[in-house]
Amino acid sequence: MRKSVWVAIVLVIILPAMLFTASCTKKVVQTQTAPEAQAQVTKASDSSAAQAEQTGPPQEDRLRAEADAREAAGTAFVDEYIHFAFDSAVLSDRAQQILNGKADYLRTYPGLTVTVEGYCDERGTEAYNMVLGKRRAQSVRNFLVNSGIGTNRLNTVSYGEKRPMAMGHDEASWAKNRRVQFVIN
Repeated sequence: MRKSVWVAIVLVIILPAMLFTASCTKKVVQTQTAPEAQAQVTKASDSSAAQAEQTGPPQEDRLRAEADAREAAGTAFVDEYIHFAFDSAVLSDRAQQILNGKADYLRTYPGLTVTVEGYCDERGTEAYNMVLGKRRAQSVRNFLVNSGIGTNRLNTVSYGEKRPMAMGHDEASWAKNRRVQFVIN
């Protein structure tokens, strides 16, 4: 099948070129029989097919590039977090911009489902932080649902203060821990 595709491609490219060069020549008449012309086309297609096999089909390169781009987009989707102010589940303008990009990504890949994970810093009781983490995850989920992402594609979970990103006991560390992050299922 691959060989017949290359033969067709060669025919589409060579025949118009032959017609063009034949129409531009001075009245030199050269006749070829049909079997001779077919032999030339077959020989040209064989050499083109051999050359294509050596360099690899362009379609494989394109597919590899698309897969690499998909993987990079997925990594960026997971690695960009939504951060919150202290004791808040309100989305900032920056968080909304990030979520608009995430909604675009989810629209591009409609088969994906994700888990929205809510986190808090260490201040407050464990029970309070679990509830706050859940509110943060729900806030992000609601934004994505309002952006057209189906509820069946979004799960939420709260880890409260249990999985800190930064281990320090200062504002910089606490700010990193007040987040929502995504896991592609």
